[in-house]
Amino acid sequence: MVADGEPASGDPVAGRYTVRSVARALRLVEAVAEGPADGRSLSDLARELGTSKSTALALARTLSAFGYLREATRGRGYALGTALIRLGDMAGQQIPLRDLCRPLIDELSRETKMTARAAVNDNGYPVFIDRVDGPGTVRFHTPLGQREVPYASAAGKAILAAMDEAVVRRVCADTGLRPRTAHTITDIGTLLDNLAAVRRRGFAVDDEEDAEGVICVGAAFFGHDGGCGGAVSVTGIKGDLPAWRVEELGQAVRRCADRVSESLGGSRYAEIAT
Repeated sequence: MVADGEPASGDPVAGRYTVRSVARALRLVEAVAEGPADGRSLSDLARELGTSKSTALALARTLSAFGYLREATRGRGYALGTALIRLGDMAGQQIPLRDLCRPLIDELSRETKMTARAAVNDNGYPVFIDRVDGPGTVRFHTPLGQREVPYASAAGKAILAAMDEAVVRRVCADTGLRPRTAHTITDIGTLLDNLAAVRRRGFAVDDEEDAEGVICVGAAFFGHDGGCGGAVSVTGIKGDLPAWRVEELGQAVRRCADRVSESLGGSRYAEIAT
């Protein structure tokens, strides 16, 4: 057994204070999580860890005793245990989304020189939970903690693009697709086409649809369950913003949203879209 403080030589995630047996146990849980829902065989797990079956079995039995793994219903393998559900809920409570997003949208604001915001997904509606104002004297009236019109905002359209069409139609029926500017999309067919374009490129654009002279670019992020958790966006004065700059902003926002997803244990958009 490796003593506390002794490096686990040969382990790719080993650090100065890594204990080999603990590292192997955690890698085993991750290997099961990345496998099929009905579990992974002991032989597969041993190969994944580069250990003997007896070592893998000892680790799996210990983890099962604490509820982190369980014997699969089919075959002689192991699946994730229910203790992880409790830990996941506790982690979610201890790491508030706002605290998680703040350094990321702060960096996004500095990179884009625009106001950056983070919103949660409230049944298809964006509810903004944090904001970092961009440089300069222009400030946007962007209150936090309240639902915003989803079909006319970049964050809202990014969220809707990640939802089923039935949800989109329900939200649109609730809101009535009322015009906010002369550029607002007020037809469900046109909106569905716009959302299809959002899914193709990975980010949404509000081109003066919510307020005249203002442009927003948003991208959705995803939780560990694959569901859309919300979106991040940037807002600025449109002016004569060229198409290449909008694309550049979209990629920056997409990168930020992907980092939020990873922090939540979710997947990058490219992995979900394929």
